[in-house]
This record gives sequence, structure tokens and C-alpha cells, in this order.
Amino acid sequence: MKYQFKALLTNHGWMENATITVDENGLIKSIATDEDKESNEGVNGLALPGFQNAHSHAFQYAMAGLAEVHPHHKSADDFWSWRNTMYEIALSISPDTLFEVALLLYRQMLRHGYTSVAEFHYLHHDPTGEPYSNLAEMGERLAAAAGQAGIKITLIPMFYQRGGFGKPAEKNQRRFISRDLDTYMKLLDASRSVIKQYAGATLGMGVHSLRAVDGDLIRECFQLRQNGIPFHIHIAEQLKEVSECEAFYGRRPVEWFLESCQPDHTTHLVHATHLTESEVWGIAASGANVVLCPSTEANLGDGLFRFHDFKMAGGKWSIGTDSHIGLNPFEELRMLDYGQRLISHRRNTFTLEDKADSGFNAIEMSISAGRLAMGRTDHQFFDIGMPFDAVVIDADSPLLAGSSPEQWCSTLIYTGDVSDVLGTIVNGQWKYHRESHDAFPKTVQTFLNLRKR
Repeated sequence: MKYQFKALLTNHGWMENATITVDENGLIKSIATDEDKESNEGVNGLALPGFQNAHSHAFQYAMAGLAEVHPHHKSADDFWSWRNTMYEIALSISPDTLFEVALLLYRQMLRHGYTSVAEFHYLHHDPTGEPYSNLAEMGERLAAAAGQAGIKITLIPMFYQRGGFGKPAEKNQRRFISRDLDTYMKLLDASRSVIKQYAGATLGMGVHSLRAVDGDLIRECFQLRQNGIPFHIHIAEQLKEVSECEAFYGRRPVEWFLESCQPDHTTHLVHATHLTESEVWGIAASGANVVLCPSTEANLGDGLFRFHDFKMAGGKWSIGTDSHIGLNPFEELRMLDYGQRLISHRRNTFTLEDKADSGFNAIEMSISAGRLAMGRTDHQFFDIGMPFDAVVIDADSPLLAGSSPEQWCSTLIYTGDVSDVLGTIVNGQWKYHRESHDAFPKTVQTFLNLRKR
């Protein structure tokens, strides 16, 4: 199969009139320019590397937008009150419903330009808290939904043991809980068996947060990583979490994790919102990555990540959509930028000393660490022998058509939305094309019923 695009984004800039040849497995055989157009599928589009959604809680898509009514006579709403609404949703979802919610969500991700997702999965057990006969029942439904949608998934079953620092789990957390590390490892093994049944599925591991697992078990779990498997953890998202961690461990969350686990490039710290100077430099020096979810972090009132300091330290970061209050990767990137502009009063968030193109830098930085979050180590946007995964932007979108190639990346980052997306290709095949693919599965009614409960 050959595709010819108006332009292809490479690590060195745009290649115009680019032809990509893929084999029967969707791997790139060649990348060339100005080949015989008669033998190609001509696409009037700009092909970018597909985005990685490095942090997803699929079941929370069922409540997106439903936690925004704040009666004036009630106490102030914050992350912790939002969490109670999330628990209600978590207790109401069956395996079949989870599949349908995830299928709709993953199709929407493809529609917006994501080609892979890291599913931070902790909805493990039945509504009474008992394990299913298939320990990975819920994880298998997520993998099946990703397979049917056509998106690649890194399934990351999370170790969740406690209800807070030194506190037993709460009743409404019962579906999440593995009582000890041995129980979690059995869940991880069951998940490993499940993903072997689905093409495009890989495995990660992790701990929900420092508050959710005993410290000794966090250390032990981290040491059990094998073969470069990615390790994900929520950390330092909320100020209350930071103060409780200091009271319990005598250390701030990131400080404790850096000292106790010695993270590396396979480690992904989700949010890391509240950092000291030494923590910023400590993460960067360790080679660990930060996963930022700007739309969710803004929605929950988490705070703003110390992006400028982290950039200056050489830190690596990716983006995710977390609770899926937003699904547009361009919007996630510009929200990240705009938050920094508002507190710094400067407009060069993404620029580097030798790289002035904000849009290109944002894409390059998020793609590199995003692939690591999935367990991939390749850094070339497109390369021979690698899967052809791309989001294709309509070259006739007015703002793009009216700008030069030097401005295309920044035009996309700062103005782009789903209306600009012509389609998304995974393993050399269109998984979404706005002219021929329905983004909404026929099971959408179940999703609507869940939201209207």
C-alpha cells in the first residue's frame, strides 16, 4: 500500500509530496518524494505522527461534564468532592458497560488524532469488591474495546491497596483493591495473558499513588519491573496529598519516590503538579518522565506544573486526557502553554535555545515521551520498519492553506480542532476517516443510559 501526502512531518521538518509505502503488517517499507502519483492513494493532507494518550481512565468518560453543578449552599467543591461522584460511577459499571464506554471513548480518541492510549486501570473487581473468575475481566474488556476501535492500548493494571496514608480502604473503593503485592502480581499476570489475545495491546504496571499503597510495597513493586516495562504512578497532584505525605513519611511525595525507588526513563509520574526546585531537577536528572493532563488538571483545580523549570532542567513530558473532559491533543498542548503564559507573562513556553518553532517543539517533546509511556523506545516520527501510525490533517483547512510550511505546526497547535482532522491511520490502515467512518458505535444508547441514571 502506498500513500502520497501533501506533506509528512519528520523530525527535521516537513517533507513535501511524501510517499509512504507500507507492507501487509502496516510497517513502513519506504519513505520517498515525488513518486508516480498514479500508483498511490493520493491524500490532500498533512501527515503527523499519531499522538499518544499517556494517561486515561476510560470509565470516567461516562461522567465527563456531569460534575459541574455547584449549589451555592453547599461547601466548596474540589478534587475530593469530585472524587465522590467518580466513585458513584465506578460502582455502577458492569464489564459490558465498561466495554461500551471504552469503545465510544477510543473511537473518539482516534477521531481526534490519538493512535495509542495508556489505560491507567484500577476498576478491577465486581461491585461487591470480589474478584471476577477471570482476574483481568475488566482489563480484557478495555483491550477488546481498543481492538475493536482500532487504537493501540498499553493496559496498566494499577496496585491500589489503601484509602489514604496509613488508612484502610474505604467501602466505595472496594472495586479497586488488591490487599497485598502477591494479589496484585496475580492480577498483573492475568492481564499479561489477556493482552496476548489482542493485536496492538501491550502491558504496563504501576501503583495508583503513594497514598494508595504501603511504602515498603511500593518499593518492592517498583523493583519487580522487567524488560523495560513502563511504570506509572499518580503523584503530587493535590496540595492535601503533599501535606499528608509529609506528615506520614516526613518527605514530600516526589522527594520520597526519588529517594526510595530511583526512577529511570521507564517511569512516568502523572501530574507531579506541586514540586520544589530540587524535585524538578531530581525528576529530570533521573530520566523519569512527567505525564501532564492540562484539561483535567484545570477542571479539578489541581494547579499548574512547573513547566519552565522542568524544561530548563531537560525534563521529558507527555500528555494525557485523564478524565476525558477534553479529548483534543492540540487543545491539551495549548492549554499547557497558555497556563504558563498566564503566570510567566511570556509567550515562549515551548521554545528551546536552538529551536524557535513552538508548535514543532510541542509535538516533538510530547511524542517522544508519549511513546515511552506506551513502552516504545523509537524516537523518529516515521522510520523504516516501524508501524505507520499517523493523524492526517486536511490541507484545505483555511488557516493551514493560508500559511506556509514553516507555520503549519504552530497553526495546528494554537488553532487546531477535530474539524481539521481528515483521518487517523494505525498500522497503515485508516481507522477513522471523516468521509467514510462513523465515530459513534451503535451501542451508544447504553452510554447515554448510564449518564442519565
